[in-house]
Amino acid sequence: MTKTKIALFGAGVIGRTHIDRITRSDNLALVAIADPTDAGKRLADSLGVRWFAEHRALLDEIRPQGAIVATPNALHISMAVDCLERGVAVLVEKPVADTVAEAQLLVEAQQRTGVPVLVGHHRRHNPINRRAREIVQSGRLGQVVTASVMATFLKPDAYFDAAWRRQQGGGPILINLIHEIDMLRFLLGEIESVQAMRSSAVRGFEVEDTAAAVLKFTSGALASLVLSDAATSPWCWDFCAGEQDQYPRQNVQSHFIAGTHGSLSLPDLSLWNYRGERSWHAEMTLEKTFVHRADPYTRQLQHFRDVIDGKTASLCSALDGLRTLQATLAVSDAALTNARITLST
Repeated sequence: MTKTKIALFGAGVIGRTHIDRITRSDNLALVAIADPTDAGKRLADSLGVRWFAEHRALLDEIRPQGAIVATPNALHISMAVDCLERGVAVLVEKPVADTVAEAQLLVEAQQRTGVPVLVGHHRRHNPINRRAREIVQSGRLGQVVTASVMATFLKPDAYFDAAWRRQQGGGPILINLIHEIDMLRFLLGEIESVQAMRSSAVRGFEVEDTAAAVLKFTSGALASLVLSDAATSPWCWDFCAGEQDQYPRQNVQSHFIAGTHGSLSLPDLSLWNYRGERSWHAEMTLEKTFVHRADPYTRQLQHFRDVIDGKTASLCSALDGLRTLQATLAVSDAALTNARITLST
């Protein structure tokens, strides 16, 4: 079997996650790493692949079929555009950029070159969410009217030893809530406007430790999201979906979607509806779907391979990445200003 040649930019934690999945694949090959650090060079040497301090030199010499950009956010767009201009498909880690204006540059570069972009919102590749989307789009819930999301967990004190995590922009809205917003966009469609509040009452840092947001979708549905990284709580996707072994799995639910004809909880895919009379006085029926467990990072890379080969369209395009970033930044701004923010489309 011919293996698809993949290059990696950035050998940090998420970069190493991709390396692990690539090395376990039978149809992908890691051919080079671009990372200016000594640690990056040592990693490349240990894997027996070429190392470059600068990504352009890698692209010009190795000519991979695809590249993964897993560097600090500020470098995402320039590196991704360099790939597209050389005809190399790119998987850009989330958030796609620091600003919407920067993200727009990637959208324009993709449109200009025609080379595919996949943004690394990995939850879209989880079989649970793929099945949930099928259920919503099938109409079994009727018209979706509301969704509720819990994202409450406890980050240890040592997490905040890094100064940037105590400062504006380093809190759970931009680091964690972006996952929930993209997941809701994937399931429910585009967001029209947002409102939000934030608090730093627990730690007293410049950055928030708790936030709440209300999203209005273009469909008219409303979603409430509660977020805190200072809560002793099991109610968050990372704990109950079992995507990452570093978190102990909890038998709880974190996402709830309610429609005129049925409601769905996640990640257990429990569907509630009326089989007869539709009334709050009538009995309800519970139906469960059990999907095969699969690692979303592995599935994301296999999807990237199909995108490179032209077999499918990107499940999370550059425009998708921009719109998720736009909504997340709007939540952050709304929490600071107490204003309702309408999103441009």
